[in-house]
Parts: sequence; structure tokens; C-alpha cells
Amino acid sequence: MHAPAARGGDAPGTATPPLREYASLDHFLASVGPRAFRFAELGLRQRDDALDAVQDAMVKMLNYQDRPADEWTPLFWRILRSRIVDTQRRRTFRLRWMAPPPERDDGALPDWSDEGPGPAQRHEKREAYARLSQAIATLPDRQREAFTLRVLEELDVATTAQVMGCGEGSVKTHLSRARAALRQQLEDWQ
Repeated sequence: MHAPAARGGDAPGTATPPLREYASLDHFLASVGPRAFRFAELGLRQRDDALDAVQDAMVKMLNYQDRPADEWTPLFWRILRSRIVDTQRRRTFRLRWMAPPPERDDGALPDWSDEGPGPAQRHEKREAYARLSQAIATLPDRQREAFTLRVLEELDVATTAQVMGCGEGSVKTHLSRARAALRQQLEDWQ
């Protein structure tokens, strides 16, 4: 396999990331897996549910391997988002009608090792990530999705609108509101 080749076309300085061509669907799924897990975990707030959602989305993508590679990114994120929404709906129904709310784990964030130069910097990065994750988790669903897809995943507005199933203006509104809320929540911590 070879590394994905970037295709240009946008003027320098634009926020739109280049489209990628992948050698195979396996290569695409391997490259998007860790980011998809973080996206799912922020939406579902439970590691096992997030792993299930990402796995289901990847399995569903096998049905679309004959599609052109430039369609895989929006298609995958739309499938994953639908799986997250389905899980949230089932959880809400189950919690409301069938069982008491589940006990939360110890609240510890997943241990994602980073190669920081020292323990102090690793601690600062973990603390910053935890603070940002907590702030993102308090956002309404649509704002969280818009922020995650546009800022963290660096998808363009059109692709984000396609994934979220709404218009480009709605994406911009949700993103603006998310940024304002995050700025307000994080202004005291810097």
C-alpha cells in the first residue's frame, strides 16, 4: 500500500482540507479509525458504546467499497453519526422505561499515550484534553457534531452539512454557537 496522495485545487489558505485518494477501503478505515473513535466517545460518553458504533460503521462501509474513494469520507461520517444517534435514542428509551440510569465508571478518560518530552507536559496535555472534552460534552448534540466535524476533523462546510443532514447555513450557525459556548466555558482556564 502507498500513502494517500493529496489532491489540490483549493487556493492556499482556505480551510478546506484536500481530498484524499486511498489505496483501498482498508487503508481509509485504518486512517479514520482513531478519530472516529474519539468522535463517537464524545457523542456517547461510554467507551464500549463508542467502539461498537465505530465497528458497525466500518462494517457498513464494506457495502460501499465499490464507490469512488472521494465519497468515502462523507459517507463514513454520516453512517457513524447515524449509529451514534441510534444508540443515544435506544439508551434514552431504555433509561426512561426499562431500567434505572447506569452507574458511570470512575470518570477517567481513556489513556491515550502521547510522546511528550516529560511527565509535566504530558499531564498538562491530558488536563487540557480533559477540560476540552468536558466542555465539548456539555454542548447540545448538533453544536458538538458541527464543532467536532469542522474543527477537529477539518471537514469542509459542504461535507459537514452532508454528514449532519442539514444545510450549510445550519452548520455555520451550530459551529458559531459551539465556539461561543466553548470560549465562555474555557476563558478562565488558559
